[in-house]
Amino acid sequence: MTHENESKIDTSPIEALTEQYRADLQEYKERESLYVKTENQLKGTKLIVIELSSTLRQSKIENDNLHAEIARLHEEIQLLEMQIKK
Repeated sequence: MTHENESKIDTSPIEALTEQYRADLQEYKERESLYVKTENQLKGTKLIVIELSSTLRQSKIENDNLHAEIARLHEEIQLLEMQIKK
């Protein structure tokens, strides 16, 4: 090929493919970024749910213990009231 023929080669299809590749690559990077962001949010949410579940279970145990203590104290009050009436 001579220099004359080289200058007549149409590179527009290659340029179009390159631009499409760049656009596709950018779209892929954006999707990947969104995926990573969403995955991190999901992991954080799971940790929050686990912590809340644990706190809720502990609160339930403490609540049950307090109800039992209240019931015991009510019985003790009733016994004391009966002793006072004697």
